[in-house]
Amino acid sequence: MTARETRNRRFLSDLFAGPFRGHGIIMDPEWIAYDWTQGDVAVSSKPVQDWMPLALRNYEAMVARHEALDDDSVPYVRIQTGTEVFAAAFGCSVHIYRDAPGSPLCALPLVTTAQEADRLEMPDLSARPLDRIFEFARLLREQVGPDVPIGGVDIQSPFDIAALVWRKQDLMVAMIEEPEAVKRLVAKCERLLELFLSEFKRQFPNCNLCHCPTAWAPPDLECWLSEDEAGSMSGAMFEQFCAPSLTGLSQAFGGLFIHCCADADHQYSRFARLPNLRGLNRVFQASGPRPAIEAFSQGTVLIVAWTGEAEAHRMLDLALPTTRFLFNMPAQPLEEAKATYARLRERCPRQ
Repeated sequence: MTARETRNRRFLSDLFAGPFRGHGIIMDPEWIAYDWTQGDVAVSSKPVQDWMPLALRNYEAMVARHEALDDDSVPYVRIQTGTEVFAAAFGCSVHIYRDAPGSPLCALPLVTTAQEADRLEMPDLSARPLDRIFEFARLLREQVGPDVPIGGVDIQSPFDIAALVWRKQDLMVAMIEEPEAVKRLVAKCERLLELFLSEFKRQFPNCNLCHCPTAWAPPDLECWLSEDEAGSMSGAMFEQFCAPSLTGLSQAFGGLFIHCCADADHQYSRFARLPNLRGLNRVFQASGPRPAIEAFSQGTVLIVAWTGEAEAHRMLDLALPTTRFLFNMPAQPLEEAKATYARLRERCPRQ
């Protein structure tokens, strides 16, 4: 591990759970996209070794960008999946978008009734695609060595996994008519996530569970997941169906990072009550970033991605004295990235 990477680990650890020493800036490289139409790393018979060159090239691109810019990134090797992983472990079939090779995979629903949901058994770690994820991670570690963080897979929240397994329109009705059955399926999804994450951290203690966007956080502070169904329900329903499992995972793993791209500003007060919410990545809706800045400027880092430099400066103008940002800037050609980074770094010096 280089001195620069050691410095950045310390800086980001402090940003998420320590003294504030400045806003963070991570400059994405120009990624090489997976062509999922050539196979499926999650469920097909295609050897996982075939995916190694692409994963390693993307890691090398991250290292090169980090070295060229001296940004706040911690390069890691990514295991890239769609949202299908844990639903597929329950038995869902997986859809590949043949007409859109770069589109991630997705799971197709498996159950439509409470009775069918109750009959589902919680899978173990030998289930596909989970066994292949571990196989892939072991091969990557052999290639890059133990000092390079191994990135985790796309992790949906327990409720979001349930919403992939249970056909959505039927699940929404069941939330009213058979709420206990919904909670039982969510509980199975939570146990599966806890089992998977505990074993992944045991086998790969130098892991990075960030799947969206491309930041880094110390393994002892994180469960990192997507909570996108929060936008489709009321606050009371969120408290009933989502908050208990999110709280449980945060307590089990020392903290929680949430990605949410739903129209979910109305859930901010509930998100803020979750214990040890270390970071929140939002795709801001019509109301913009101000409500999030006002709701989470007491310890939760706002991880900003997919936005241009002008918008980043606007957010800095809106920041409160206690706001913490991590700007995960989108890919640009190298010379443009250098200029963007220099301007943002001048605005956000490291202390």
